[in-house]
Amino acid sequence: MKYAAILFDFDYTLADSSAGIVTCFQNVLNRHSFDAVTDYQIKLTIGKPLEASFSLLTGITDPGKLEMLRQQYTREADTYMTANTFLYPGTLPVLEELRARGIQTGIISTKYRYRILEFLESQGIAGLFDLIIGGEDVTRHKPDPEGLELAIRTLAVPHEQALYVGDSTADAGTAAQAGVSFAGITSGMTTAAELAAYPHISILADINALSEIV
Repeated sequence: MKYAAILFDFDYTLADSSAGIVTCFQNVLNRHSFDAVTDYQIKLTIGKPLEASFSLLTGITDPGKLEMLRQQYTREADTYMTANTFLYPGTLPVLEELRARGIQTGIISTKYRYRILEFLESQGIAGLFDLIIGGEDVTRHKPDPEGLELAIRTLAVPHEQALYVGDSTADAGTAAQAGVSFAGITSGMTTAAELAAYPHISILADINALSEIV
């Protein structure tokens, strides 16, 4: 199929920012004596809104306390995130190929848009994307399709000509709810079997394999 737009999750799909995320979480958690949380437990929450991640990791449910933790994380991320985020080796070639073929590209992520943009600008590749929709741009997070629907409207492409690429079941659920084709990618913490439980056109080992299906 000829896709008019290919839309991506960010973390564990285009780039690995797990080192920065773990550092920021551990700095905040240790400050509040949650020092038994492992790096692996933190990595399992990547892709969720920060408040949801902190709730899962600490058991805290009070919105005010979760907002305090979110704010502290954000301050940590100002220092540690961009410097500890790395593009996957295949990301740039794939994006350049899509651009050369006239396919629109975008990012839909729970990560803040300004944070993604800061990283993309540091790599000199912000111009390879037609839009970025981050956590601050929606009121309902994945797997709610609000962000994906916003991207499709903004790019003015039919749903059947859009493909969403992501590493998590939340990404897969987002595509399913929006009625958009989905390609799963196993460069994150979600297995191929977990992704394959959702409607999909392909399950990819990494971003390099995307060129083979589009």
